[in-house]
Order: sequence, then C-alpha cells, then structure tokens
Amino acid sequence: MSAPVNLLPHLEARDALEAAARASLRAPSVFNTQPWVWRISGHVMELSADPTRRLAVTDAEGRLLLISCGAALHHARVALAAAGWSADVERLPDARKPDLLARIQLTGYPGPDPTAATLAEAIIRRRTDRRAYGDRRVPPAALARLAELAEAEGSQLHEVPDERVPELSVAVDEAADVEYFSPAFRSELTRWTHRPAWTGDGIPPSTVVRPAMRRVPSRNFLPGGTPGLTAGPGGDEAASYVILAGTDDHPLHLLRGGEALSAVLLQATAEGIATAPISEAVEVPWPRRLLRRLLAADADPYLIVRLGYPDSGEAPPPSPRRETRETIRILS
Repeated sequence: MSAPVNLLPHLEARDALEAAARASLRAPSVFNTQPWVWRISGHVMELSADPTRRLAVTDAEGRLLLISCGAALHHARVALAAAGWSADVERLPDARKPDLLARIQLTGYPGPDPTAATLAEAIIRRRTDRRAYGDRRVPPAALARLAELAEAEGSQLHEVPDERVPELSVAVDEAADVEYFSPAFRSELTRWTHRPAWTGDGIPPSTVVRPAMRRVPSRNFLPGGTPGLTAGPGGDEAASYVILAGTDDHPLHLLRGGEALSAVLLQATAEGIATAPISEAVEVPWPRRLLRRLLAADADPYLIVRLGYPDSGEAPPPSPRRETRETIRILS
C-alpha cells in the first residue's frame, strides 16, 4: 500500500516535483521559445505562461503559447507517473490569474507506471526532424494508437488522406507566403533563429534543413542563411500528415491540445517514428480556415504533425534549453 503523501518526507516530494519540472523543459514549443515558468512549494507545483516570450507576430492570438505550455504540462505529468507518483491536476485553477495554467498536487506513491516510464524515456530522445523521410510508411495501427492517445488527452488527431494532402499543402504554402512577405514576421523569425548561445532557446541552424521540393513545403527558417542539416533524398512521398484539433480555441482546450501533442510525439518517438510539427497554417487565419475543410465540422485545427521514418539512423542534434534557474522557482 502506498503511503499517504502527507507522511512522505517533504524533501522527497519536492525533489520529485523539481525533477518533473526539469523533464518538462524538453517539451516542444513554438520557435523553441519555452514560454513557461514552474513554481514549486511543498507538494504542489504550478505552471504559468510567460507572456514576455509570446511571439507577437507569429502567434498574435497566443494559441501556440498555450499549446507549448500544455506540452510542458504533459511532460511533467509523465515524469511524475514514471517516478511512481500520483497527482491531481487542476487546469486554469484561478480565473483571476489567466497566466496560471495548471496546478499539480502530489497525492500518493503507488509506484512507477510502466506506460509513463516508456514515454519518459522518450523525452530525452525526442527531436523535431525536419529532414525528408524514407520510403517506409507509418502503419495504420501506429496512427490509430497515436489518435487514441490524443483522444485520451481531450483532443483529436485526424490523418490527412493521401488524396487530400495537396489541400494541406496549399494551406501551408499560403501561410508561408503571407509570413514571408511580412517584414514584422521576418524580423521575429530572425530574432529567434539567431540567438546567442547563452540564451538556451530559439532554433539553431544545426537543426534546420534547406527547403526542397516536397508534397507539403517546409518552413524556411533561415532565408539567406546556411542550414546545418541536409534535407535528405526524395520528395518525402511516404510521410504521413496528421492534424491535431480540438473543439474550439478556448484556453483550456488549447492547453489540452498541447498535452495531446506531447503524448503523440513521445509515443511516436518510443516507436521509432520521426516527427516534425508544422504550425504555419494555423498561424494565419485564412489558411487555418482551409485546414478546417480537412476536419470534422466541429473541429478547430491546432497543429499539423509530419510523421515518418528517416533514412539516416543518426538523430538530428537537440535544440538548446534554458537554465533551470530561469524556469523553475522553489518557494519553500
């Protein structure tokens, strides 16, 4: 029988929460902005958005900030369960504090969860792989498992049929054109792709590939610059595309969408499937409406994810991460 949490040593509980917060720092975020802060006190940890790190142009509505924070929340939940802890999660716990997104309270120690342990092991291995994928298709059973995980987190995952991938491509391409010809967007992109090493954030050239002919275009993160990865052979013909969606753009649903994104990416990584989130088409209102045509009538698109198997067995380099002292605050 697991001991009640109030009988466990305070330091042990705090260490578990701090370890979970550190694990969450590996979560994906738009432009690798890592727009979150954790506060730990006793047996409780709180996740807050950092509005100073919101992308004012790319993410004017703050949708991707909430999705990014949701991914960090799920990473922390996974780490706690893998370490053997049970916890209650309260999302948007205080309407007077809109930046306070979640409160996690430890409730006991039932022992490590094997499923969570598998996902936790994938946290450190997960990468955004922007290279073209090989000729092997993602099996339908794997896509079904990913969809079930998204549903368990309160969201939906829609596979885009091959015959409708051109529609997806148009939505992404339209958004890329709008942003490319926006001086404000290009300035913001430059700011987050030319970060000093000490910041521990942003998109380093070592993780970027030069745009090439593909069924769905990839974002040109370094217009005029030199990427660090080769795009890979072929036109990415075997890649699968899924759209993460929810019922609407309410902050709670966007936060849950981020949790679903984390679950999908970690499970895919555990199964050896490469992933690359694509956000252009949800950043611009008109292409986002085009995406809705690929979904059920009541679904709101949150993000696109490209899935496949890379030809190279070598993983792309990891993106940098901020120092824990900037993102984790121990209050007592």
